[in-house]
Amino acid sequence: MNTFFEQSRSHWVRYERYEIKTGKDGKKYITPAKDARPDVYNPLKEAPDIVLDALNVGMLMMNGKKSSEPEVEKAILEFITHYGLLGLMTALPTTPSFMDYEAVYLPKNHFIKEETMETEKYLSLFYPFDKLDVVKNGVESSWNVSSDRAMIALTMTFMDEPMAKTMSFQRAYAEPYDWVAQQLKDWAFNMLTSFFYYNDYDSMEEESRNMLRKSMAAFGGIAPTYHIELLDRPTIYWDFHSLLLGIQMMFSFMLVDSTKPLRMCKQCQKVFLSNRANSAFCSARCKNQYNVYKSRGKNKSEDGDNNA
Repeated sequence: MNTFFEQSRSHWVRYERYEIKTGKDGKKYITPAKDARPDVYNPLKEAPDIVLDALNVGMLMMNGKKSSEPEVEKAILEFITHYGLLGLMTALPTTPSFMDYEAVYLPKNHFIKEETMETEKYLSLFYPFDKLDVVKNGVESSWNVSSDRAMIALTMTFMDEPMAKTMSFQRAYAEPYDWVAQQLKDWAFNMLTSFFYYNDYDSMEEESRNMLRKSMAAFGGIAPTYHIELLDRPTIYWDFHSLLLGIQMMFSFMLVDSTKPLRMCKQCQKVFLSNRANSAFCSARCKNQYNVYKSRGKNKSEDGDNNA
């Protein structure tokens, strides 16, 4: 997997700090902190950690009552601070260039029920605090960048990208907290689907197997495009118009990688990359802890039998 992305690149933006704020609608949003500085980076260089971190934040939420809301909130904010917002605004529509159309067209998704939406209404979902100065007239659209030098620099850096992608890098951009949490949980669910299918295959009924197959078949999204750049060597440049799409593609390659398969630790439930298909623990420490607990349980059982 690392070899595949070694000669690949893409660009995304992350801010040095993010915060969770409550909008007038009572919903929580994740947005760059005031005066936080943006940084342009290559998310492909963060593989496989970016995928593992996303899966493990999702796993934290899958644990249900074992994880408190403050613990989950902290983990989500740490993930976003490390890698940036997911780019949901450009990930959800049928095209990231939706500003070039009269309306926004949406395939089925977890977050928005409408199949079409007025552009201004759609934009308002991601700018709950400060509105952008956008003028939309049919297929024509324009917007005025704020006088913030950092925002002007970002606009110039991504001037060849779809307008909406550049807009999503502005400091005023925000993503609903629940949407981000749901996406991370969805990835963890897909990981568990694959894990249980192969781990419990022999003990499952065929009906259960079919259900897991159908669940995994639904995993996917809009395929990214790419082009070749002639740098110090020919390099694949992936046209990710959302971090969500980038993570999803990296996750897909990791999910089918037989040389270093994704596994779930038998002790701590953490998702990790394994050098062997039958690895059950993410570390020697977890293996030792598991064996100690198992040994203690066995000894208690034997003591109970002897006392009886």
